Amino acid sequence: MKMRFNYLLYTAIAVTLAFQSCDKGFEEMNVNPDASSTVQPEYMFSKALLDAFGNSYFATDVLACGGSMQHFATYKDVPGIGDKYYFQQGTYPYDYFTTGYTTAVNEIATTINGLNPDNAADGNKLAISRIFRVYIMHRLTDMYGDIPYSASVKGYTGNNFTPKYDAQADIYADMLKELDEAAAKLDPAAATFGAGDFIYSGDVNKWKKFAYSLMLRLGMRLSRKAPDLAQTWVKKAIAGGVITADGDIATMKYVDGSQAINRNPAAASMLSNDYAVANGNNNTEGGKLAKTFIDALKANNDPRLNVIAIVWNNGKADTSTALQKGMQNGLLNKPADFTSYSEPNPATILQYNAPFILMSAAEVNLLLAEASVNGWWEGSAATAFSDAIGASMRNWALFGSGGVISSDKIAAYQAAHPLTGGAEAMKAMIGQEKWVSLFLDEQEIHANWRRTGYPVLTPVNIPGNTTGGTIPRRLLYPPSEESVNSSSLAEAITRQGPNLMTTRVWWDKQ
Repeated sequence: MKMRFNYLLYTAIAVTLAFQSCDKGFEEMNVNPDASSTVQPEYMFSKALLDAFGNSYFATDVLACGGSMQHFATYKDVPGIGDKYYFQQGTYPYDYFTTGYTTAVNEIATTINGLNPDNAADGNKLAISRIFRVYIMHRLTDMYGDIPYSASVKGYTGNNFTPKYDAQADIYADMLKELDEAAAKLDPAAATFGAGDFIYSGDVNKWKKFAYSLMLRLGMRLSRKAPDLAQTWVKKAIAGGVITADGDIATMKYVDGSQAINRNPAAASMLSNDYAVANGNNNTEGGKLAKTFIDALKANNDPRLNVIAIVWNNGKADTSTALQKGMQNGLLNKPADFTSYSEPNPATILQYNAPFILMSAAEVNLLLAEASVNGWWEGSAATAFSDAIGASMRNWALFGSGGVISSDKIAAYQAAHPLTGGAEAMKAMIGQEKWVSLFLDEQEIHANWRRTGYPVLTPVNIPGNTTGGTIPRRLLYPPSEESVNSSSLAEAITRQGPNLMTTRVWWDKQ
């Protein structure tokens, strides 16, 4: 642990020194902020891993996506982008865009540019970096639609400060190609990033499974817009080998140290913004867990409720089922009984050393179940669905002893919730389970809800909302793009639709 902490600290220091030479203003969006006289891809890769999750988690995952997916709720206006579909002030709708390009997108591009494709020692590093670039970029395009992709972050290397916005259809085609090519180039006998890889510590076989699992996710994303193309990529992904075992899941590792960059971003951001005071009352952004979420867990006697939620009871974090109560989305004033509502469990979710799960066996099994329902996989949808439930519940043990769910409880829940019914009924059950299993990866939950329509959520319709009382479909391009990259932005808006939260991205077929 000490070696890992020192490595993280050294990485942060090395990149901070590189930052000192970066330009300010708009050029940060397209000039490499990590540029220095000597690029060290190993350190840059580590920094890209940290920044891919550490920036804007609270704004994007908790407030925007988590609020709209009714996992989280707030009674306040300013953070109500997802809770009330408000955008009155602040930068919540475009934080992920601005921070993404200036940090992780730049850093992974710098990593790739610093590796030599003709050097065998760089082969795995380049393939892994290409895979992780797809992970970064698919989250950006899913949130915004058309984005700078092929010409992004080329201010430093190509003097391009006004990159074009690629059509999402083209972005998806290239991302799937990148995964296919990169996975094929992985070699278990060659060098890797080793300790600088905070996901798999250089395990090439696991990176290959992650690549094909990500391909499965992206392929399924096309299921309504381009079903034939989706089927092709889904089958290719499954044939390549996907994550179905607990030991293969992709998790970003963190430590509970003095350096904020090394802490779990979900825990760090929720503690700093809402749950720093352990009394259930002094929540800066007025946040709690949402009624829709807590009600669903209680109605199904879901044992995950007791590892996810607590209520402050006489100064203690109480996980008792009877006490759990979610706060209604769309409130305009602080409820008189605010302290009685459920919050994230400090023994699991709010641990600085908790992992962030990029891709789990739970998600992959749910994707396999859906593929089976579609006739794209010969395996049993019911078995995959049950396996997903078990994998999801076991994942919580990664968050500490407070997250352990007994095997008896897991088996009982699986037996009580088999996958049954016709094709659409099974898809609804799969979507509902994914909404629970992927909790905390709110961007992916929001993307899956847009694609499938499940779970069925009742939107709020508060006076002054910006969507006409409908759940947001995307986030907003930042105002800076209108002033410094207006031509490229205008082309994207003409192709995709207005820069509104109600505009659907390409794959979000109505």
